[in-house]
Amino acid sequence: MFRTLAKKYEETALIKLIIIGLIIGIVIAVAAPQLVPVVSVLGDFFVKALKGVAPLLVFVLVMNAMAQKSNDTEGSMKPVIELYVIGTFFASLVGVCASFLFPTTLHLQVTDAKLAPPSGIVEVLHNLVMSIVDNPIHALSTANYISILAWAVLIGIAFHRGSDNTKNIIADAANAVTQLVKWVIDFAPFGIMGLVANAIGTSGLSALLGYFHLLAVLLGSFFAVALIMNPLIVFFKIRRNPYPLVLATLRESGLYAFFTRSSAANIPVNLSLCKRLHLNEDLYTISIPLGATINMAGAAITIAVLSLAAANTLGINVDLPTALLLSLISTVGACGASGVAGGSLLLIPVACASFGIGNDIAMQVVGVGFIIGVLQDSCETALNSSSDVLFTATAEFSDRRKKGTLKDTDLVPSED
Repeated sequence: MFRTLAKKYEETALIKLIIIGLIIGIVIAVAAPQLVPVVSVLGDFFVKALKGVAPLLVFVLVMNAMAQKSNDTEGSMKPVIELYVIGTFFASLVGVCASFLFPTTLHLQVTDAKLAPPSGIVEVLHNLVMSIVDNPIHALSTANYISILAWAVLIGIAFHRGSDNTKNIIADAANAVTQLVKWVIDFAPFGIMGLVANAIGTSGLSALLGYFHLLAVLLGSFFAVALIMNPLIVFFKIRRNPYPLVLATLRESGLYAFFTRSSAANIPVNLSLCKRLHLNEDLYTISIPLGATINMAGAAITIAVLSLAAANTLGINVDLPTALLLSLISTVGACGASGVAGGSLLLIPVACASFGIGNDIAMQVVGVGFIIGVLQDSCETALNSSSDVLFTATAEFSDRRKKGTLKDTDLVPSED
């Protein structure tokens, strides 16, 4: 019986199993809330396993990619990085436009003196640069992906001149870690079941009702970028219907990220999806962990919308040049958000400073951000993580289009 069920489990598409797990999690939270603490252990286990294996996976795969790399790999990274920056900047513009169309005011009553935001963009960039030269062992233990990438690239380049036997050992290690990640991802339906049951069972939505307008602006901006702005960027690059690829990345990357609320934890999921899209492994093993660090469209939207909400609350008139400056600050700040404890929310005081808003008021806005984080952070992470795969695939598909080898079927991931 067990073998039959296990075989059936392996033969069923993973996305179908995840949907089943999601439904079961909702039913447990609504009909049997006393089971939520038990089931939530599965969700915690899944997220912790992903976070635990992700740094090792990135280090080994990037090192292997550099050791075995082809000569054109470095050049192919430029289009991906350009798309990351363009996507983040346009996302911040969407957030600014949404705030102008639907201005939000806040009841600022939340304070938290323990939070320590950076003093400005210079400090954000300083922290980002300094994290590159972190001790590699410490970087692996703390999931500092900027440093992990840097050391993996350097060590991989050093091994590039090594013997074939050495390169084969590194390749075998990469395959072994990849298999380990596959086992973790196979557990996803149970993990999602635990996560959704815990989210519904323990996080009441009543506290969010007071911030409904703010949430509507944020979520509307997230969806506008995911379903309108990003597809336009993809269409411009590949001249094909972008929605099969866009919806696939949202469904198979965004869904995981929504519940894990961690771009780092979603790195193994994204690498697996890139493999099923048959992308160049030398490219995506570097671009995906890099995207988890600097491709932060959702964070740019959060910084822009909440900063403008603070300005509206204080009656500050924001003109067009200042709005454009805010978009630039949001873009740069979002790229450095992963190097700051607290993520995108702690970059809000930096943006508020461009309006002359003091730190005390700005930190109250940060507090509001933590209150709505139940939905805001989940949707932000889903947008950030899914666009990592989207833009990595777009860069490669654009190159295939120029060569005349791009097919419509390339835009849909295979089942294996």
